[in-house]
Amino acid sequence: MNMKSDNIPADVSGTLAGLFRERVRRSPDKVAYRQFDADSKQWCDTTWSEMATEVARWQDALATEGLQHGDRVAVLLRNCKEWVTFDQAALGRGLVVVPLYTDDRPESAAYILNHSGAKVLLLQGEDQWQGLLTVRDQLDGLVRIISLEPVTVPDEETRVRTLAEWLPETGGELHTEDGESGELATIVYTSGTTGRPKGVMLSHWNILFDSDSALDIVQMYADDLLISFLPLSHTFERTVGYYIPMKMGSTVAYARSIPLLGEDLLTIRPTILVSVPRIYERVYNKIQAGLAEKSPIATKLFNLAVAVGWQRFEHRQGRAGWSPSFLLWPLLNKLVASKIMAKLGGRMRVAASGGAPLP
Repeated sequence: MNMKSDNIPADVSGTLAGLFRERVRRSPDKVAYRQFDADSKQWCDTTWSEMATEVARWQDALATEGLQHGDRVAVLLRNCKEWVTFDQAALGRGLVVVPLYTDDRPESAAYILNHSGAKVLLLQGEDQWQGLLTVRDQLDGLVRIISLEPVTVPDEETRVRTLAEWLPETGGELHTEDGESGELATIVYTSGTTGRPKGVMLSHWNILFDSDSALDIVQMYADDLLISFLPLSHTFERTVGYYIPMKMGSTVAYARSIPLLGEDLLTIRPTILVSVPRIYERVYNKIQAGLAEKSPIATKLFNLAVAVGWQRFEHRQGRAGWSPSFLLWPLLNKLVASKIMAKLGGRMRVAASGGAPLP
């Protein structure tokens, strides 16, 4: 792998919309996103210049909604390049993005939409729409509801448009308002807290500074390929699986679903995996279940590979010295480690865990 760095520092981008514009300028023909197309049953690539064309088109559609600088717009989508397109279109128009959890209760979603004062909502399709219909009397603040997929709409509901209806056929120039880095970029509502969700107000600089700081610890490169499946509504995935790859010019591939993650890892062959402990625990438990059916010698070989592998990791991190056991690694790697890494695509360079303690 070519360890080439193409970092766009926070003081260069200034804002998250400025970050996107600079990435498009630097890497117009590089693949930005990889996504599975259900119609063609194929993985499709989108370059940065193609993303810019789409963002400009979405910005023209947003311009027809009478929104003012600082108005709130909400997004209720699973991870996909359209999530990024909407986010960047809104940020470039000086709007504040409010992400919603796709599996949140309709009552909670209605509360967040009202509390944030959201005027536009982008949702996935029928499932989300049917849920919101149960609380439609609480959604008076919305002036436009856009659905990525076709939905069943009551005759009296005039605010709903499918994405195909809402977007113009072509867009104009990519628009980036000259906002300040300290301006509000997003309001992220907490989950798992007592009482009502709390809206955390994050500026452009908050997110850009965090992104720069994360890269002081773990480096990402232009040739890295990251698989994204944690919800983008969560700041962890949004930072590490969206804004940091944009800073570095890395490619992001969107997994089809958690149940299909094992297949997608083999197809996409990512170099970076960002996950919560639950996914790693599944991998660990599957390995342990497989070992239970193997011979005692296979179990001993596996445990030795783990022990030597950990010692090598600590040595590379500068926390431990060299050990004669390292001489066994080529054999242990061939017999044990490489076979497990192959199940993760065979190219994994970094695996990050967050959101909860890792056992």
